[in-house]
Amino acid sequence: MAHNHSHDHVGKHTSTRMFITMTMNFIITGAEIVGGLISGSLALISDALHNLTDGIAIIISYIALKLRGVEHSAKHTFGLKRAEIFAAAINATVLFGISLFLFYESIQRLITPQAIEGKLMILIASIGLVANVAGTLLLHRDSHKSMNIKSAYLHLLIDAMSSVVVIIGGVLITLFEIYWIDPVLTILIGVYVLRESIKILLEASHILMEGAPQDIDIKKVKKTVEKIPEIIDIHHVHIWQVGEQDVNFEAHLNVEDMLVSETSTIQKQVEKILTEKFPINHITLQFECNVCDSDDLIHSKV
Repeated sequence: MAHNHSHDHVGKHTSTRMFITMTMNFIITGAEIVGGLISGSLALISDALHNLTDGIAIIISYIALKLRGVEHSAKHTFGLKRAEIFAAAINATVLFGISLFLFYESIQRLITPQAIEGKLMILIASIGLVANVAGTLLLHRDSHKSMNIKSAYLHLLIDAMSSVVVIIGGVLITLFEIYWIDPVLTILIGVYVLRESIKILLEASHILMEGAPQDIDIKKVKKTVEKIPEIIDIHHVHIWQVGEQDVNFEAHLNVEDMLVSETSTIQKQVEKILTEKFPINHITLQFECNVCDSDDLIHSKV
């Protein structure tokens, strides 16, 4: 068998940025909880809960980031790369739960409206907005490289948006005493949170269920590889992700009868195709000459 692998890494300063963001979130959480209780604003308290889960999410993401770097061992032959996927799933699940809680509390407030101190609501939400914007800027760059970081980043982005919504609500309450706007805005925040959490959960679940990457067309891989003259066909193909950036590929290559040493040239050609034309970085190839009974592209029994 032939093997090839390479790896991508998140920036080395990510953990520092995550720690700074986490600290800011816990400080703002305390301020918003106190402000929400004094002002009577459900939207402000919901924003505080978001900030609390932001801090927890960043802790989970930070731990997962460290675990990702653990070297493989006899017990964990792929290392602990999937820790980041689990972290993303956990954070998204928490977001999902929060959105349901917000819906429930908002409906209660619509049924029984309460007076709210709009000016205090605006002040505290403005402080929260500054902290959340700073946090999103700190994590923005790495959010494109890791689902784990993206889940923490989305927590902060959603909070920044909810802070803006809370400020708008505070202005309307202060000027026009429209108290029902508070639970209505909270429901809008919850809808967005629900949507984003479901997207992350589906993506994380796909990876955990050994799904093939969405951006790789197996039939296109087959067609491209079989252009090599010495290859009769490629079959028993399996593509999966251990971690978000670790795409594994294994397959049987049916070739003309030849010496094992002669397959090295074909191996290099296939590896070049898979790494340059498709986002694959760990390749295992099994060469054979009319051995398999089936030439199915995908086969469950290898």
